Amino acid sequence: MKRNYNTLILCLLCCTYIKVSAQDDNESMLCMGDYQTEEEAVEQLKRIKSEFSTLKEWKNRTQIIRNGILKGTELVPLPDKTPLNPIYRNKREYDGYSVENVAIESLPGVFVTGSIYRPLGTKEKLAGILCSHGHWNEPKDYGRYREDMQKRCATLAKMGAVVFAYDMLGYGEMREWGIVHHHPKTLKTQLWNSIRALDFISSLPDVDDKRLAVTGASGGGTQAFLLTAVDDRIAVSVPAIMVSAHMFGGCIGESGMPIHKSKSHETNNVEIAALAAPRPMLLISDGGDWTLNNPKVEYPYIRDVYKLYGKEELVENWHLPNDKHDYGYSKREGMYPFMAKHLGLDLKKVTNDKGVVDEGGVEIEHIYQMRIFNSLNPLPAHTVRSNDGIWK
Repeated sequence: MKRNYNTLILCLLCCTYIKVSAQDDNESMLCMGDYQTEEEAVEQLKRIKSEFSTLKEWKNRTQIIRNGILKGTELVPLPDKTPLNPIYRNKREYDGYSVENVAIESLPGVFVTGSIYRPLGTKEKLAGILCSHGHWNEPKDYGRYREDMQKRCATLAKMGAVVFAYDMLGYGEMREWGIVHHHPKTLKTQLWNSIRALDFISSLPDVDDKRLAVTGASGGGTQAFLLTAVDDRIAVSVPAIMVSAHMFGGCIGESGMPIHKSKSHETNNVEIAALAAPRPMLLISDGGDWTLNNPKVEYPYIRDVYKLYGKEELVENWHLPNDKHDYGYSKREGMYPFMAKHLGLDLKKVTNDKGVVDEGGVEIEHIYQMRIFNSLNPLPAHTVRSNDGIWK
């Protein structure tokens, strides 16, 4: 039985469940929101798992799932990778790290805004980490502006990584010049923006392109596992509070295009996340949202995939049964040591005398400090200012 997901938390944190009128031909293939019951999800995983038992069979299946994502988002063939033309603004230095505003051109005239964090006083090549964000609705408290996002990025930088926090489609400054989130092609554009964000961070002269990672929560968690699924350059991934067998993403930017089902295949976000294997992955989950079953449903399934590679020790689950839907400190507390372990970061640089990660030295900036474009630095004349113009 299919159900519409109408709870308050989904409306506030994962956007509104809506139909995509421009995709009427594919509407029957869309798996949106709380698409199936928890019991149906378990049965689906059993059914899917019966289709492979060896590593060769799983690898064949990964191609089907990956192609399903790319075809479903209309990214077959992949667009030409045009010059990123990065624009840098207003570098600030704080205790152990710096922040700089940056915009990249993912397509001609399509600017992705963000913040790049770096450790101070380092000369060696560093790990590169992408930080994606979820879909909060308050303009003054969403995306890379959020306190928890700034703490996450700055702390990872102090540990020895170059961190790029980039705005999801229709958030941050993009929203101000006419790009919205609710659009039939949002998932296509957002996944492409994530691929180009990875192009950007991997191209930086101080980044080791063999040590690239991604982490995000809620809708940002979806971007984390989708990018990892389609791009092998991601070496480490930490999708938070989003990998679920029964919930497919309630936001148009997560499930508004047919990536889970076609006439020839079906899958779900658990399998998509499993495409990370055998690369290190940490699933972060809690008892207050759709990831409540991770310890007994989603994680064991993914761990069995890692076992096919003989690498089950590379996937972990940080489960907080009493937590709710966020990327709060209790969740970041599990993420930091995982990143340190697999990316060669220095956890001691952010650990206090009690052996606990201390984010107290992070400067929380105001929105105006994080802006790339303003009256003194206006948008380029060729900027695309509407979603319909992006793919033209």
